[in-house]
Amino acid sequence: MNWRDTFASGLEAIRAHRLRSALTMLGIVIGISSVILTVGLGLGAQDQVRAQIDALGSNLLIVSPGSSTSSSGVRGGFGTASTLTTSDAAALTDPTAAPDVAAVAPVTTAQAALVAGTTNWTSSLVGTTESWLPVRNRTLSAGRFLTAADADVVVLGPDTASELFGGRSAVGQRVTVSGRPMTVVGVLASTGGASSAASDDDVAVVPMETARALAGTPSSSVSTIYVQARSEDVLSAAYQEVDALLANLHGDTDFAITSQESLLDTANATNRTLTILLGGVAAISLLVGGIGVMNIMLVAVTERIREIGLRKALGATPSAIRRQFLVEAGVLGTCGGLLGVALGVAGAFLLPGVLGQPVSVSVPAIAAAIGVALAIGIGFGVYPASRAARLTPIDALRSE
Repeated sequence: MNWRDTFASGLEAIRAHRLRSALTMLGIVIGISSVILTVGLGLGAQDQVRAQIDALGSNLLIVSPGSSTSSSGVRGGFGTASTLTTSDAAALTDPTAAPDVAAVAPVTTAQAALVAGTTNWTSSLVGTTESWLPVRNRTLSAGRFLTAADADVVVLGPDTASELFGGRSAVGQRVTVSGRPMTVVGVLASTGGASSAASDDDVAVVPMETARALAGTPSSSVSTIYVQARSEDVLSAAYQEVDALLANLHGDTDFAITSQESLLDTANATNRTLTILLGGVAAISLLVGGIGVMNIMLVAVTERIREIGLRKALGATPSAIRRQFLVEAGVLGTCGGLLGVALGVAGAFLLPGVLGQPVSVSVPAIAAAIGVALAIGIGFGVYPASRAARLTPIDALRSE
């Protein structure tokens, strides 16, 4: 038999036992589809993290205080002691000490109750300066941002404006922030929910001095200092400059600097660990599928033992017998792989709507999955095929 006849014979044997063949392929289908979805979820998570980093700005450094405690030792927002101050932020703008720093935005945060007419809403209150908008890579959908001369004004996030004013324009409206009347001068553009776990679309941004007045304290402490490097290429240099300057002012343990790339590396490392864990589960499914292929091929050898004896008596070589059963096992594995890929790709399009998590389809993963399925079929078919090839014609022909 040539290769064409061998493939035709293998397909005919599979068609003759459709249900059995389908059940045999089920383990491979589940395993391959699991691999496709596992890799897709991992890649989707990495893309989502990258989008979060890009939304914040790839050339951003985040300086956090080493401690932020009140006199009672309880962490808090406005009015608590912090190792970072507005003087530190001002020092970072010195072009001599930090030539690779483009802009600096000190920030102090708290929760605040906002009231517009009869509508109440609790939002994240951000006290900052006019440099916050470019440093945080944000844009406006309406109105303007804060200026150094502003006092009783607020810029709302899109979600905050929607909750307070519905479909009406928020610019020019009056809103009470923690009991203090203010005028809405602008509305931020949406980040698409991609910039942080706590949505940056639900914020109320006020001038730093106004935030301090709301806290009832003249404290100059800030909760975070955002530093924008001149470009992504000099981010490392800017990091060293900020670190050296703050270490000179505070000491090495009173602050922490985080770059966006370090956040990306940490998140991706976590995603890779989860992907490997889920991939191990998928590999177990593939192993079970391979055992199923071996089992069904052993059954096929037993059922067709007289056929094997007749073919050998007519001159078939052991390699021809071995090739026939390996082809059948390979076809089972490949068909299971193709069905698994189809199921995995379908899941990649359907799951985002259910889980709210992006799933990326990886062409290399699909190609590798099909190759693995074929390898499983042939690998687990070697023993049954070799067993069939070792049968002698006389023993096979007289078997019942």
